[in-house]
Amino acid sequence: MTRTAPWWRSAVIYQVYIRSFADANGDGVGDIAGIRSRLPYLKSLGVDAIWINPWYKSPMADHGYDVADYRAIDPQFGTVAEAEQLIEEAHRHGIRVIPDIVPNHTSDQHAWFRAALAAGPGSPERERYVFRSGRGPGGAEPPNDWVSCFGGPAWTRLPDGDWYLHLFAPQQPDLNWQHPEVRAEFESILRFWFSRGVDGFRIDVAHGLVKHPELPDLPSRHEPAAPGLLVSRESGGDRPSHVDHPHWDRDEVHDIYRAWRRVADEFPGDRSFVAEAWADSPERLAAYVREDGLHTAFNFDFLMSGWDAKELRTVIDDSLAMLGAVGAPATWVLSNHDVMRHPSRYGRRAARRWTANEPYRPDGPADLELGTRRARAAALLMLALPGGAYVYQGEELGLPEVEDLPEDVLQDPVWERSGHTDRGRDGCRVPLPWSGGTAPYGFSPDGASAAPWLPQPGGWGELSVAAQTGDPASMLELYRGALRLRREHPALGDGTLAWLDTGESVLAFRRDPGFVCVVNLSPEPCPLPAHTSVLLSSGPLADGLLPPDHAVWLAV
Repeated sequence: MTRTAPWWRSAVIYQVYIRSFADANGDGVGDIAGIRSRLPYLKSLGVDAIWINPWYKSPMADHGYDVADYRAIDPQFGTVAEAEQLIEEAHRHGIRVIPDIVPNHTSDQHAWFRAALAAGPGSPERERYVFRSGRGPGGAEPPNDWVSCFGGPAWTRLPDGDWYLHLFAPQQPDLNWQHPEVRAEFESILRFWFSRGVDGFRIDVAHGLVKHPELPDLPSRHEPAAPGLLVSRESGGDRPSHVDHPHWDRDEVHDIYRAWRRVADEFPGDRSFVAEAWADSPERLAAYVREDGLHTAFNFDFLMSGWDAKELRTVIDDSLAMLGAVGAPATWVLSNHDVMRHPSRYGRRAARRWTANEPYRPDGPADLELGTRRARAAALLMLALPGGAYVYQGEELGLPEVEDLPEDVLQDPVWERSGHTDRGRDGCRVPLPWSGGTAPYGFSPDGASAAPWLPQPGGWGELSVAAQTGDPASMLELYRGALRLRREHPALGDGTLAWLDTGESVLAFRRDPGFVCVVNLSPEPCPLPAHTSVLLSSGPLADGLLPPDHAVWLAV
């Protein structure tokens, strides 16, 4: 009997940014009870799993990515018992659960770091983190020139003279992954949650963890990457160039993940990992998902691509070739909690590629009608490609980036660390609209004691789940239809594709049996290839032609 392919090779996974998904207790912050209340919605949407951003006990300096206790749920989200209940209920709905794991750093309130501060320089407790003496007279200068991804230096000095490394905020000290206790502790944490039924983990900063033992300065011919890529000033090209970076994407990190894979394999049910790994080429990314390593990795090249047929085709081909060479499926993603929502990116007429070395900077105001049209087409492209896909909460509603949040409500540490020059990521994290014509749009219960933690724009009522449900022209019903067809059609999910010859500005590919996807990125309507019926289109067809910035699924 042939073994059924593992679920994660074709899964559509819905990202739940827990603070902003659904608030059950009225305190203005999303919680586990809110997720449980919306499981029927997620089932009706048609997703296979949910990835939940960190729910662990945390002082929330970086909204949960500063973990104080990996075996406890933060009280504002719920309890471990509630998490176990969520997992059980999700499984009854046919939905798997994948929490985040944050292994590169802890909170400065973690018991280990508090012990390190109390023990003093040279103590065994400090060896679990990256402590060093400074340079220059009296050790007054940082140990090297590394910079924080959130702005400013990556080192903070303590009153006792030692410096500690934090590649993110000072409240997020980096762990020393050369220390055996660190490796053993995280394998124990994985077992703690696997034994409670989670189906896998999304690994934050998976390309980090291991640092060069000598902590050398950054290579002088490269700009500091944030995070993970280096672009050579000498190459003059768009393709990043890999170097032996002192703290990103080091080869030694794969030893850690081979051990984690062995832990996952101790448990039944195809438990899996997905890596948030910023790598400078498809070949480097493929190293994370070899047969004895992690299962899948996010495809950031696809997310960062501009609205350009040639560029998208190159990214698709490279991804499928390199990942396929190691037997791994590709994954596709358009938005997440760290980047501007794609309707607002695509709403700039020069929707362009950017790199992790150069964060996306919007150029001019967004044309949201254009951005939404392109987002609808992009959804059909993503969901037709071989492999798995990730849907960020609210993209199925067509939510744009909230680009006009008042400065006094911004909470992302990037805002402060950049000296108020980078507004950070709050604009893609605004709480979801579920129903009603005014805030909080059903995010919190009627009569809630507190407003949502970030303000929702006026006019979001027309984008709510309730307003879009049953409207065949809505983004929500487009996603529901696409996910239903994806489950039903034998050509979709994991597999291969064959490109059709349709010109430079049109993407068209066939997947067997009997399926064709066409995406028109040209300024003119294009003819459709021979077909027997239209399965789904991102918008109305015009006299049998596919309009610009539209996509269609065809039966052939």
